[in-house]
Amino acid sequence: MTRPITLFTGQWADMPFEELCAKVSSWGYDGLEIACWGDHLDVHKVVDDDDYLASKRETLERHGLNVWAISNHLVGQAVCDDPIDHRHRDILPDHVWGDGDPEGVRRRAAAEMKQTARAAKRLGVSTVVGFTGSAIWKYVAMFPPVSDEVIQAGYRDFADRWNPILDVFDEVGVRFAHEVHPSEIAYDYWSTVATLEAVGRREAFGLNWDPSHMIWQDIDPVGFLVDFADRIYHVDCKDTRKRVGNGRNGRLGSHLPWGDPRRGWDFVSTGHGDVPWEDCFRTLNAIGYDGPISIEWEDAGMDRLQGAAEAVNVVRSLNFAPPATSFDAAFKSE
Repeated sequence: MTRPITLFTGQWADMPFEELCAKVSSWGYDGLEIACWGDHLDVHKVVDDDDYLASKRETLERHGLNVWAISNHLVGQAVCDDPIDHRHRDILPDHVWGDGDPEGVRRRAAAEMKQTARAAKRLGVSTVVGFTGSAIWKYVAMFPPVSDEVIQAGYRDFADRWNPILDVFDEVGVRFAHEVHPSEIAYDYWSTVATLEAVGRREAFGLNWDPSHMIWQDIDPVGFLVDFADRIYHVDCKDTRKRVGNGRNGRLGSHLPWGDPRRGWDFVSTGHGDVPWEDCFRTLNAIGYDGPISIEWEDAGMDRLQGAAEAVNVVRSLNFAPPATSFDAAFKSE
């Protein structure tokens, strides 16, 4: 089982696509998980402009890079979010933001996610990674008290808004891999269960497994892989280091910036944190995951040009194949 190692381009959207491709190729990556912002990928042009699509393919081929997934986290966030506010204005393209009317933003974001599925099909990839947004994340502290009826209405809102999007994914034969992440409809174990049930566990909707977000919430990333084995559609490889223990650094981060040592946790380069990587890769082997391993670079304390180049070698050392011969068979004589 040779799983390709890719780099997620979301944290590199300030860098021109051509320049990034040259660097990623020189570092030894197999390909990219392309973000649909910056100049990296315009989903409308992919669908409507043959020359644009051909140019993207030519750039990738010239640098020896492949694509197994594209990602549209920023637009996906606006499909269900409530409130829609200045934070979304900062991350959304102008044609999705429009006049900023919240419901209009949500509907345009939904239309953009449908177009993302069509773009993935045109590009020849089968997975779109992203966020969903959530109407009920604002209630996560559960105070002032919130009724179960309100929470259930949030899951219904998610299903009502995403099922029509997933219908298009089904039409074109592409899957959506939701990144389980704080601020989303599925952010931990039990919210993931509820989210899958909300859409009837339809096959178009699966998960992007990123263990970093589980570690700081005290969720076992290995157990998550086992229990949701049939829904692991994509893997993002990112590490987390917890700093709790001195009585000051809280798990919620205290509104402090990334990299601030007063935070109770932070993202770090792969292999330098608390993710049990060997157990994770053994479990990926056990559940038969053979898709890409995508490195998502978010270490605020290390320069990305150094760290991303090192990360591919760390992940290659972990990305071992399962045994070709079973343990029991090795002991049998002829």
